Amino acid sequence: MIKINHVSKSYDGGATLAVRDLTLEIASGEIFGLLGPNGAGKSTLLNMLAGVLSPTSGTIELDGVNVAEDPLAAKRNLCYVGDSPDHLLRLKGHEFLRFIADVYEVPNDVRSARIAELAREYGMEGELDNQIQSYSHGMRQKMMIMGALLPDPPVWILDEPMTGLDPKASWLLKQSMRRHADAGKTVLFSTHVLDVAEKVVDRVGVIAHGELLFVGTVDEMREHFKSNGSLEEMFLELTSENSPFADAAEGQRPAEGDGAAAARPAGAPEPPEVR
Repeated sequence: MIKINHVSKSYDGGATLAVRDLTLEIASGEIFGLLGPNGAGKSTLLNMLAGVLSPTSGTIELDGVNVAEDPLAAKRNLCYVGDSPDHLLRLKGHEFLRFIADVYEVPNDVRSARIAELAREYGMEGELDNQIQSYSHGMRQKMMIMGALLPDPPVWILDEPMTGLDPKASWLLKQSMRRHADAGKTVLFSTHVLDVAEKVVDRVGVIAHGELLFVGTVDEMREHFKSNGSLEEMFLELTSENSPFADAAEGQRPAEGDGAAAARPAGAPEPPEVR
């Protein structure tokens, strides 16, 4: 479960609000899709959930653990895939996966079988002895997703996880997300691919200018707008400048590019030395 209570994030001494007074609860057993245009505050919010950024105000709990008060325990409850797959590029694929297994203390017998299974599913069996820097963008994205799937934590947080994936890998990820939620765990992902969200999510949240504009099911959105249109049409209406839901005060809107680089959790082992 994810609990976000009146969370805000500001920069420049409060002049720029990237996320403003956002409250949201995402239940265990749920796939929640976060939708919003570029600069809406999605990546800032996900980075605060992952403990990469600290909120200016408000609290965040992951499975009952306060992220600010016990950051290491909170991070062990989640796996986070950021908006870039370009991490630890000098490591070989198997070194990266072993490092992730060490961070999350996955037993040796479990990790070996799990790595072999993931490599087979994602078509990476012949690539694990190669450095990640030699991979294509799509292969790097697969590696980041495999790293997130390996520990099987209570919470998955995924920032645009389908970007760069081939159709088979996208389908596999969607199946993994559904299994994870059906096992009573939580999946939160952001996406610009609205038809994917429409087919996968249990609920959707729309964010623009750092504010959460709508939370509910796709059917509830349709009822709200009295429309049989697609999720894309409703999303565009919600986030348009003329929408009554998107009337954030001028000068308080977040700057473009609200992402942040992933960080190694405090107390986690150093990456293995590359020879």
